[in-house]
Amino acid sequence: MTRRLVAGYLLLSLVVLTVLMVPLGVANRDNLQRDLLLRMERDAVVVASLVEGALRAGDAPARRRVAAVARRYADESDARVAITDADGDVVIDTEPAAPGPRSFASRPEIARALAGDVATGLRRSETLGGDLLFVAVPVAASGEVFGAVRVTYPGQEVAERARTYWLVLGGVALITLAAVGAIGLLVARWVARPLATLEQGADAVGRGDLTTRVPDAAGPPEVRALAARFNQMVSRLEELVGAQEAFVADASHQLRTPLTAMRLRIENLGASAGASGERDARAAVGEVDRLARLVDSLLALARADRRDAPLRHVDLSAALRERTDSWADLAAESGVRVEGAIAPGLRCLLADGVLEQVLDNLMDNAVRASPDGASVTVTADRREGRVELRVIDRGRGMSAEERGHAFDRFWRAPSAPAEAGSGLGLAIVARLVEAAGGTVVLEETPGGGLTGLVVLPIA
Repeated sequence: MTRRLVAGYLLLSLVVLTVLMVPLGVANRDNLQRDLLLRMERDAVVVASLVEGALRAGDAPARRRVAAVARRYADESDARVAITDADGDVVIDTEPAAPGPRSFASRPEIARALAGDVATGLRRSETLGGDLLFVAVPVAASGEVFGAVRVTYPGQEVAERARTYWLVLGGVALITLAAVGAIGLLVARWVARPLATLEQGADAVGRGDLTTRVPDAAGPPEVRALAARFNQMVSRLEELVGAQEAFVADASHQLRTPLTAMRLRIENLGASAGASGERDARAAVGEVDRLARLVDSLLALARADRRDAPLRHVDLSAALRERTDSWADLAAESGVRVEGAIAPGLRCLLADGVLEQVLDNLMDNAVRASPDGASVTVTADRREGRVELRVIDRGRGMSAEERGHAFDRFWRAPSAPAEAGSGLGLAIVARLVEAAGGTVVLEETPGGGLTGLVVLPIA
């Protein structure tokens, strides 16, 4: 954003400088040409007055006097002076293009001067191969024209002076743009820095960190007001989400006691009832147990949704070995073997209990899905700066469509038995792993089964 703002300032300044300086440069060139023509006309009139008597005399000494005046002026002004008689024949040319007598009668400016007019302007000289500024004035007295004086000046000289002025304007433009860039950078940072902070805060809130607040005392008034409104919104959102989480947690906690009491009462009723009553009691106890598992899952999900739990460095290798050993005994009761291949020295930054909940949910699903005599393998290693944890079973697996819904809340595979679970286990895993900055996916195990892949950043 800072670069775009600075680029906008520079582009606007460049447009303004172009609008101002191009006409200024063109006007300067025209003024240089006009001033030079005025000065040349004044000088030509002076020269004409000095040579008028000599041209009227027309003898050799007079011609020498004309030549002396012309050369003296040419030396002082760096201009070319040509003086003709009344017929247009050259009397003196300070810079002749070729030796010998010549006639300028065909030159338009000389023809006008011999007709009694003053001719000024800029024209192309094919003889010299360039532009010429020229002034031609008549040499006359008492209404009679005795010749003409033409003063010419190379147009290249004017162009070089104009070019020098253009360079000066270009230098001023560069200095101005540099100043605008420096000032614009300061202004852009003043505006963009609080907006960038606000963007980072919005991103943090989007990731679930409702404790985020942004400074509201920096930047323009509009940005400060936006930051204050943002903080108010996040505070209110934190209150609402906190109230929701507290309700779920409290409700889950309060439901445990009546569910336990209900289970005991049903078991007591089943013991005193007949065979049919005992079967009904066992079915009711099963439903109570299922409801209890659902309540426990809701409580775990409410805790997983919180992103403000403190993080600490976890020895992933040691924790995984401990949980794998614990699950080996539990899985053995179902006729399932648990194998581990865990690399040493793996460490991650996790909240307390996260790793245990993630592994327990994945292992519970894997053991339930595995047939009698099958094995569940837990592997963990380091790859490309991350830890990859895999829980591999050899069960019935899932289709690609089922794997796409497996992390949805309360979703269960159509083929899963009623006692399989609440459908929240993998949703809890996904929330916990995402909160830790990782990812979790289900993959098809080669040869049949399912692989739960958890990728976590290394601490």
